[in-house]
Amino acid sequence: MSLKSNDMELIKMSSKGQLVVPQDIRETDHFQPGDKFVAFPIDEGVLFKKVEMPEVKLNFKSLAKEIEAQFKKQNVKKSDVKEAVKWARTR
Repeated sequence: MSLKSNDMELIKMSSKGQLVVPQDIRETDHFQPGDKFVAFPIDEGVLFKKVEMPEVKLNFKSLAKEIEAQFKKQNVKKSDVKEAVKWARTR
């Protein structure tokens, strides 16, 4: 995307340190509420880079299902898990 001088929009930082990305940029780059950005300090100010975060909740659910399946396959009981947790907490 090329930026022309007449495309620039002045934005103001709120008292909470928040900046609003102009609507045309949000639409062009498909920014959505909840998107994550990393701030990089540069000589001229700050550069913000959008980053993709893995869906931790989905990954956790998938992992939990896999563990549950392994426990069933190996006939691990709830009492076995409780004992393992108790043992690990004493270490």
